[in-house]
Amino acid sequence: MSNNKKQWLKEVYDKAKEKFSERKSLFAISSGSKVEPIYGPEDLASWQYHEKLGYPGEYPFTRGTQSTMYRGRLWTMRQYAGFGDAAESNERFKYLLSQGQTGLSVAFDLPTQIGYDSDDEIVEGEVGKVGVAISSLADMEALTKDLPLDQVTTSMTINATGAMLLALYVAAAKKQGVALDKIGGTIQNDILKEYIARGTYIFPAEHSLRLLTDQMSWCYQNAPKFNTISISGYHMREAGCTAAQEVAFTLANAIQYSDAAVDAGLNFDEFASQFSFFWACHSIFFEEVAKFRAAKRIWARIAKERFNSKSPRAQMLRFHTQTGGATLTAQQVDNNVVRTSYQALSAVLGGTQSLHTNSKDEALAIPTEESAQLALRTQQLLAYETGIADVIDPLAGSYYVEALTDKLENEINSYLEKIDDMGGSLIAISQGYQQREIQESAYIMQKQIEEKSKIVVGVNDFINPDEPPVKVFRVDPSIGEKRVNQMKKFRKSRDMQLVEVALDKLKIAAEGEENLMPYLIEAFESYATIGEVCQVLREIWGEYEENVTL
Repeated sequence: MSNNKKQWLKEVYDKAKEKFSERKSLFAISSGSKVEPIYGPEDLASWQYHEKLGYPGEYPFTRGTQSTMYRGRLWTMRQYAGFGDAAESNERFKYLLSQGQTGLSVAFDLPTQIGYDSDDEIVEGEVGKVGVAISSLADMEALTKDLPLDQVTTSMTINATGAMLLALYVAAAKKQGVALDKIGGTIQNDILKEYIARGTYIFPAEHSLRLLTDQMSWCYQNAPKFNTISISGYHMREAGCTAAQEVAFTLANAIQYSDAAVDAGLNFDEFASQFSFFWACHSIFFEEVAKFRAAKRIWARIAKERFNSKSPRAQMLRFHTQTGGATLTAQQVDNNVVRTSYQALSAVLGGTQSLHTNSKDEALAIPTEESAQLALRTQQLLAYETGIADVIDPLAGSYYVEALTDKLENEINSYLEKIDDMGGSLIAISQGYQQREIQESAYIMQKQIEEKSKIVVGVNDFINPDEPPVKVFRVDPSIGEKRVNQMKKFRKSRDMQLVEVALDKLKIAAEGEENLMPYLIEAFESYATIGEVCQVLREIWGEYEENVTL
């Protein structure tokens, strides 16, 4: 009988390999770090329970941000949806809520994301294609019609125009007669990751950061249940970075936002209590679980040690998870149901607060109603039939999970130190550091797929040449023309004098240092459009110019 891991590896495992060789030359996580064949007490020799884990709801929150976790309340089932015009998306939201969805998540079309109205010539062909088209309060009213904004939380995936969409949502809630301290949800508004990986930016960084800090301050005073920013690693992961890079680059951005807010005179414990984070969940199961646990622990320490936080809520990394869009395949789409199920399981075991499960056909198009329902059922089956929500952090104490959590923590901290040495996330972005790292990781992953050292079932192995065609959802091709006609009627119906007065007030405020949120709300309540508001700000601030990195 072996007395320790070293002895077992030498005397038992290595001899077994002589007869049965290992399947791969290297077993590794997404960063390329080696995975050992077995983990035991030796791998946690200096490990301290209270330092590394503690208890749920207590610092460093590795085991969960809430003391009861899912025994008290399940994660929010928040399916991402939006297409066509506001009325069509409103019907999809109502359908999903009727099927048991517990929170809304809104996808906006590209024109809305980059600050153009649906009838602008520059956006022809893009209206309503990858999300819902929102140009004015009239559209937001239609989007939220008959939805109980004081009872359901809403996440809005929007970036450069995040403050504008929040202002529109606030204006719509006021029209419904809903008190602002009753509305809840999250606005993504994470502009730094746009400069890194996604590209739907408008304004230079300093002005985007001003919009963010204005939003933080206003929400704390007026809408305390609304998370002012969802700091997103998801899109960087989708662009090709590793799990460790996803967390590191996201937390570096969170530090940058926090520094900007502190410099603007805001209190860390106040604004950070309204932070949320947004992660992807890919398919290396235990790595994803460990990633979530490491992220919680690192953020808690950043808050406490770097920003002198005294508030447990500000130290909590509260997060939403979406299963990996980049892992979905156009081939054998039914396989995506299985992928999504495993990814959702690792997100729940990692302690997510809310979850979107991708539909099987999202690699091809906006999901059909049937696919969206099946994706929601995936979450419901996990919640109600598997028993995984009955025990808090059931993987805690696993030699492998704890060792892997520590490994990822070290990798993440190494990246954070490099970015700090450069002068922070914004400077690192300007030098192309994160962009180059993501490009390199994406290249390595694609090379692995092409060489078949990484198997993607149905794509580079186990291929079905006789695969039947897939029925997909198609947005009405006349949506662009429909929206132009809607906008014509809308523009004729409003009082342009009120619009011009409100836009002039916004211009003066933007040229000064006042908080812009009240002026944005007033502009939209006068029925100014997103395009008109953004044009005012473009004329004052200009536009961001990307530093292309190759």
